[in-house]
Amino acid sequence: MRETIKKRLRQLSPMKIILLGFCLIILTGTLLLHLPIASKTPGNTSISDCFFTATSATCVTGLVRFDTYTHWTGFGQAVILALIQIGGMGFMTFVVSIISLTKRKIGLNTRVITQNSLSVPQVGGIVRLTKRVFVGTILFEAIGAGLLYFYFCPILGPLKGLWFSVFHSVSAFCNAGFDLMGSEQNQFASLTGVADNVYFNVIIMLLIIIGGLGFIVWNDLATNRFHFKKLMLHSKVVLIVTGILIFGGALAIFLFEQNGSKFDDASVGNQILYSMFQSVTARTAGFNSVDMGAMTQSSQFVLIILMLIGGSSGSTAGGMKTTTFAVMFMSILSIFRRKKSVEMFDRRVDSDTVQTASCIFTIYIALSVIIALIVASIEKITVIQAMFESVSAIATVGLTLGVTPTLSFVSKMLIAFLMLFGRVGSVTMLLAFSNDKNSSVSKLPLGKIQVG
Repeated sequence: MRETIKKRLRQLSPMKIILLGFCLIILTGTLLLHLPIASKTPGNTSISDCFFTATSATCVTGLVRFDTYTHWTGFGQAVILALIQIGGMGFMTFVVSIISLTKRKIGLNTRVITQNSLSVPQVGGIVRLTKRVFVGTILFEAIGAGLLYFYFCPILGPLKGLWFSVFHSVSAFCNAGFDLMGSEQNQFASLTGVADNVYFNVIIMLLIIIGGLGFIVWNDLATNRFHFKKLMLHSKVVLIVTGILIFGGALAIFLFEQNGSKFDDASVGNQILYSMFQSVTARTAGFNSVDMGAMTQSSQFVLIILMLIGGSSGSTAGGMKTTTFAVMFMSILSIFRRKKSVEMFDRRVDSDTVQTASCIFTIYIALSVIIALIVASIEKITVIQAMFESVSAIATVGLTLGVTPTLSFVSKMLIAFLMLFGRVGSVTMLLAFSNDKNSSVSKLPLGKIQVG
């Protein structure tokens, strides 16, 4: 029986194994959260709500049906944190790191699966990179927890302050958006209670940004000692696009909120801090320091765009990715310039990458719109509310306009599907169900279609 299972697993493609791995983690998390000791309320939490929460944690999204602190016990919160950690690093990274610690040999098949999980270009050096990812993740989270401890310890005491520091550091670095800041009187508060605290906000923002840059960029920066000219094309694109989106998004939110009421009583300094934090968290952390529902629709639409683009490939963040957005933008620019190829930083982008970027862009837009329309119809909410929810799910962000806690069963399952789809990745999900036999070059005669 055991040999049969091993044989069948070897026959599965790396994409199918990655998808299966995420599904098994979600299933395990669902069962653990369904235990009576996981929730503070009498009786078990419904299996559908446990599934939704486990999916959100594993897919590092942050959309929740219940306030994490007031609903779940310490055991339940620990389960959620474990799911966030495994989901953020990628379960294959976690598995390979554990195998490495036991000094066991890592086979070629495992290396290929890990390569696909981390979205790196080659198998060579994958084990060394995985170790760097594991150590780097723990190091950044430990530093973040240490810095947050100076804030939490005086307020909550040594032990509770340590738990809050670790939980929020891991959640921020993994771009998960789960928090323990709620109370019985103020549930789903997120970080609104510390919106004016510069120290706390800066630490959370740095953890989000570092986690969203991606493992490939970390490795490249470490190898080339932060010399921009020596970096790979991928790293250059990630760093430039990330900077433009963060500061451009913050500027847009700052300007649009001048016509709203949310920033009325805030100083200019706090307005800048609010704008910067919302811009950073939209890619794709899920914390919020202001009430999203009270923001102007223009700002909400900016957040939808930022969420949809998301972080970078091979990172803890979701979305269609900064590199996909960059390739699509430069592809449009190349048409205006009448160039036959897409070029960036004196390098030509191959046609397969452009085609894949177009595919990802189309899928994300199509799925977000279709499910938003269905949810809007079922829940009787506005399309922009539903669109915000669906984009937040597929981009694994976790921001909400207050719709998530009231979702019906069908809407919950649709949103859960988007979260899984966004975390596993559109290309991985599609290839998991594709037929390798159909990958040959077509020999059909060429046909022409007029477009535009």
